[in-house]
Amino acid sequence: MYFVKIRESMMIAHSLKDPFFGPAQNVHGATFVVDVTFKTKTINQHNVVIDIGVAHKVVKDILSKLDYQNFDDLDVFKGKLTTTEFIARYIYDEVSLSVKSYFEGKINVSIKENPNAWAGFDED
Repeated sequence: MYFVKIRESMMIAHSLKDPFFGPAQNVHGATFVVDVTFKTKTINQHNVVIDIGVAHKVVKDILSKLDYQNFDDLDVFKGKLTTTEFIARYIYDEVSLSVKSYFEGKINVSIKENPNAWAGFDED
């Protein structure tokens, strides 16, 4: 399997309003390191999985709408528990939509929320 991995980061704030999350119920911040991996069994006629510059632009554009935002204040996340897993799926959906006309492989999104913990989403 061939792959291209793009790494970007974003600074966010949010709260997880459920007793399950203990102190994370309170507003807190994080710097998310976001890896988006594009995978395919074959490379295209240009011998690439996806143009790396295009992939970087897609990921940057999606994350720019979230960077320095409090997720609690964004309409798209109203009433949602914006866990790292949930945000990974959101980014996956947005990336998939953005590249569907020229990328036919699989996509994986992994978010490092602190030095010791990651979460993510990929299509099965």
